[in-house]
Amino acid sequence: MAESAWQKSSYCAQGEACLSVAATPDRAIRLTESADPTQSILTTDPATWAGFIRSLKESDHHG
Repeated sequence: MAESAWQKSSYCAQGEACLSVAATPDRAIRLTESADPTQSILTTDPATWAGFIRSLKESDHHG
């Protein structure tokens, strides 16, 4: 299955423990730790991902 390139979070510091995201041609959203993107990969759909991002933006606990 082909997929887009992994994109690292813009909130990632110089370290390697960062969230990376990729979208597949079939519209799945894939998430992994950027230190080793070949290991555990979580997959979700665009609506769930959008809800997650929306809740983070609305949270009082972000920097």
